[in-house]
Amino acid sequence: MEQFKGTTIICVKKDNQVAIGGDGQVTLGSTVIKSNAKKIRKLYNDKVAVGFAGATADAFTLFEKLEDKLNEYAGNLTRAAVELAKEWRTDKILRRLEAMLIAADKDSIYLISGNGDVLSPDEDVCAIGSGGNYALSAAKAMIRFTSLNAETIAKESLKIASEICIYTNNNITIETLGD
Repeated sequence: MEQFKGTTIICVKKDNQVAIGGDGQVTLGSTVIKSNAKKIRKLYNDKVAVGFAGATADAFTLFEKLEDKLNEYAGNLTRAAVELAKEWRTDKILRRLEAMLIAADKDSIYLISGNGDVLSPDEDVCAIGSGGNYALSAAKAMIRFTSLNAETIAKESLKIASEICIYTNNNITIETLGD
């Protein structure tokens, strides 16, 4: 799967809390264009948290499509994610969109791509974007070896990624679901 430059999104589920976070940097080539972009949001009456990596306009289109699917399937994230991925892959216009999404509710985490992928990670953590692997590694270590909550793990893993990845900054936004 292609990793997009210019962002890091992490989702962590621990105990009764789900946290999704993203950095604020937007780059055009090797130039920082914006440092405080918000790449995550809550959908479906604040019951689903979503973050994106990739082209901003494409991501907003996908946010809207996912929210439509959530409304159509009464908030069932699994069904909405599968239907979005099917439409994204087969629609002539949508399949040109260049973005990836992480969507989560209190029960599930999904990585959704335009290739038709709807992947649920083996562990309760998922990351995308150019700094995604750095944040993922840090979050896995914190989940295994600390008692920190999901929100703190997401925030600290993004901070670590921002110290390593030149396309990730430390202007972090976190959305949480649950306790």
